[in-house]
Amino acid sequence: MPMDFIRKENIRALKEWMARAARPVVLGHTHPDGDALGATAALALYLRSLGKDAACVFPDSPADNLRFILPESVPYFFQDKDADAAVRRIREADLVFLVDANAFSRIEGLQEAAAASPAPKVLMDHHLNPDLDSFGLVFSTPDISSASEVVFWVLKAIRPEEAHASEGASAIFKATEEAWPPEADMDAEQAIGEALLTGMTTDTNNFANSVFPSTFQMASELIAAGVDRDALLQKIYNSYRENRVRLMGYMQSEQLHILPGGTAYMILTRDIQRRFDMQEGESEGLVNVPLTIGKVKLSVLLKEDDGHFRVSVRSKKGTSAQRLAQQHFHGGGHENAAGGKLFIGEDIPAAEAAPAFVEQILKDFLG
Repeated sequence: MPMDFIRKENIRALKEWMARAARPVVLGHTHPDGDALGATAALALYLRSLGKDAACVFPDSPADNLRFILPESVPYFFQDKDADAAVRRIREADLVFLVDANAFSRIEGLQEAAAASPAPKVLMDHHLNPDLDSFGLVFSTPDISSASEVVFWVLKAIRPEEAHASEGASAIFKATEEAWPPEADMDAEQAIGEALLTGMTTDTNNFANSVFPSTFQMASELIAAGVDRDALLQKIYNSYRENRVRLMGYMQSEQLHILPGGTAYMILTRDIQRRFDMQEGESEGLVNVPLTIGKVKLSVLLKEDDGHFRVSVRSKKGTSAQRLAQQHFHGGGHENAAGGKLFIGEDIPAAEAAPAFVEQILKDFLG
């Protein structure tokens, strides 16, 4: 299967950098989703299996329903919990990875420390317009399901060429004891596989978006190697609080607006969030629901935050979610799955102006 974004010379350089590093750090974007958590966890687990003191650093903490992705064997630093420790861990790193983000700007408050680090820097991502100038090595393509899939194929490329997936779980990412030290915890490979399959599953909405032939191959290899997909689905989709189910129902019955031309939007205000005691991550998947309606081809969800709305955009094939996010919400993403922000006081005078603003741009966008 062609993986044009993975070049042999870059893999050789990556292996050399990893061999020299003692304290690598793996960075993920703000408001981490399942893909960011899965991809960073898998990479950190792999580095630690090589005897490296690897850690993960994020601008803010993950949603409670996604914490199961975080392996206990990996140290985590969250800027919203201990800003000094998070920044210090970046400054101490001798190898820096940025995963599931196209630039250091996506890690917001950690951007300055990461950009200023003299350590070699590696980007692993699947978004458009990667910041090539800020990284010594780049493994990035938009023609792939997720950052977790990027990490999967990079780890496959690191192993010796004679390794084959048919060798079983202990050979997904290794072929010899030199590739995987004998003193390493052999359960680590299973944990890596679980993290990667979880990340890919969440970012594709369980194989509903951005799925490629390579995505199915990845899933097939991991399941064949022993990753329990059914158990992961239970954790991802069947472990929510009752409040989340009631919130989703309320938003669909009372806050869903369908406009002429095949667009839909919902606004999740602070009042609604308080009413349902909403926790971070509990609106995940809500933006996709209107697309189940035949006539709706573009869906927008606005979630009120401090001084702005976080915007999620989803679309059916033939309508560009990415273009809408880029043109009107200071954002971007993939052709059918994108996001951005709507700033209160800059884009709109007050939060109450959001419905009129969204209705107007949706009317103009689809003509």
